[in-house]
Amino acid sequence: MNNPIGRLAQAFQRAGFALYLVGGPVRDRVLGRESTDLDFTTDARPPEIKVLVRRAGADHVYTVGERFGTIGAVFGDMPVEITTYRSETYEPGSRKPSVTFGRSLEGDLSRRDFTVNAITQDIATGRIFDPLGGLGDIARRVIRAVGTPDDRFREDPLRVLRAVRFAAQLGFTIDGDTMAAMRRQATGLGTISAERIGAEMHLIMASDRPHLAIVALLELGLMNFVIPEMIAMQSTVQDDRHEHKDVFAHTMRVLARTPNRLELRWGALLHDVGKPTTKTVRRGRVHFYGHAEVGARMARAILDRLRADNRLTDRVAHIVALHMRANGYEPSWTDGAVRRFIREAGEELDNLIALSRADITSYRPRRIETGLARVAELRARCDSLMAEQDVTALDSPLDGHALMELFQRPPGPWIKPIKQHLLNLVLDGELAPDDTEGATAIARELVDDEFAVPAAAANS
Repeated sequence: MNNPIGRLAQAFQRAGFALYLVGGPVRDRVLGRESTDLDFTTDARPPEIKVLVRRAGADHVYTVGERFGTIGAVFGDMPVEITTYRSETYEPGSRKPSVTFGRSLEGDLSRRDFTVNAITQDIATGRIFDPLGGLGDIARRVIRAVGTPDDRFREDPLRVLRAVRFAAQLGFTIDGDTMAAMRRQATGLGTISAERIGAEMHLIMASDRPHLAIVALLELGLMNFVIPEMIAMQSTVQDDRHEHKDVFAHTMRVLARTPNRLELRWGALLHDVGKPTTKTVRRGRVHFYGHAEVGARMARAILDRLRADNRLTDRVAHIVALHMRANGYEPSWTDGAVRRFIREAGEELDNLIALSRADITSYRPRRIETGLARVAELRARCDSLMAEQDVTALDSPLDGHALMELFQRPPGPWIKPIKQHLLNLVLDGELAPDDTEGATAIARELVDDEFAVPAAAANS
């Protein structure tokens, strides 16, 4: 039998143990969704599970979760986790459960978070076991807590975020009693580690409906414990040429229109987070001077707090810092200006173009049409210039070493303005990237003029 799942079923059946696929994989099968998770539950204990997965031909066996009853295994490129039936109890104020192993499948399911995740399928027979009504809730497209909702959320407050995440991923609504309990238990999120909250937020941002999830976090009082900086956005009204809308509502419309790339979704969520702290009103008009730079710093602090990896944090901060550059494009931009934008954008060029397109949230069809045409023109000009040459590789024909040798001066602040001037000429098409002779002549003029640095200063 070449099918790993079939081999597992056979091994457990021959040893006299049950083996059930459980939770998300069963839910996703019912919904016709693909699932990369393969989670099983069994009446076998961890020592027996280890023997049986090896007997089924596992390439690797992992025992990191053994004390909680979970054994991991890999068959080829297929990871699985198999957990002994168990129940969990929590001490007040503790997030670490006391695990009791049992022989009851129904008891195991009763400890789970939501009914749609408390469904099992017998691997040997294909029969589905659904004692808590999860299939009915799938049919009604509802997220409902198992048992008493307050108890489930007190056991693990992260479940309030998981409920929002599942609703966003599956396109479900949250049951009324479950939602009421989420409001009551919201403060429990304050006991959850930043890593766990951040991990759930990444899953929310990668879902099909992240904007609905973010709205739910605000309405349910959960945002105070996730990204409290966003709360002020709801009371910050921006006058967009007589289209009055608060910054939060605008951000949700942008997020809904943003392609599903994690760094871009986060950039869309946080692109205007700096507006509440930079808002000014002059002559009846609202302004947010410097909000992109302030927002970039805030985005970095938020993602650092949520323990996002440095790479994602850097990319999001870069997108937020530069989002107004793409939005400010005008047909009057020179090719040099477009090349500068390409270089500033770097690897985030596609994301900045996509965010600029999503940022067109006017209710006026004519303004939308004009805005989309503007973004399309910027995209076309970028593509055309990049087809001609590698814009990101353009540089001054003379580097710092060449300038020091040319002028027989040591390193110092005198180098940077000369290099930048030469690079600007290259970007504007007025100097070839390899024209060292022309660059030398221009550099000599600069040193003789406003960029000249007295030798004493250069040596200080």
